[in-house]
Amino acid sequence: MDSEPDPRFTLANERTFLSWIRTSLALIAGGVVLAQLGDHFKGPAPGRALAALPILAGVALSVFAFVHWRKVQRALRTGEPLPPPAFAPVLTGLVVVVGLALAAYIAFG
Repeated sequence: MDSEPDPRFTLANERTFLSWIRTSLALIAGGVVLAQLGDHFKGPAPGRALAALPILAGVALSVFAFVHWRKVQRALRTGEPLPPPAFAPVLTGLVVVVGLALAAYIAFG
């Protein structure tokens, strides 16, 4: 049975969604910066390839954030347990891999 949840929980869910969206925008912006800086390193190809990763991660994260927001909202309305953010470990892993790749590229280029 669906019921209207406490507005505080709905607003907290919305704030969480917006924080994931800010993170996705930061990833996309970082990828754009990397694409621009890639031209200044040893040719545009490696820099642009590395830039594509955070941009794609930002796009995927925005989709995952919406799906998660919708699942949480549904759980709040039906009284089910809240779902865990299954994409958080994937995002963490991706940020670590991209960070290590960039560090290696800059250090050993």
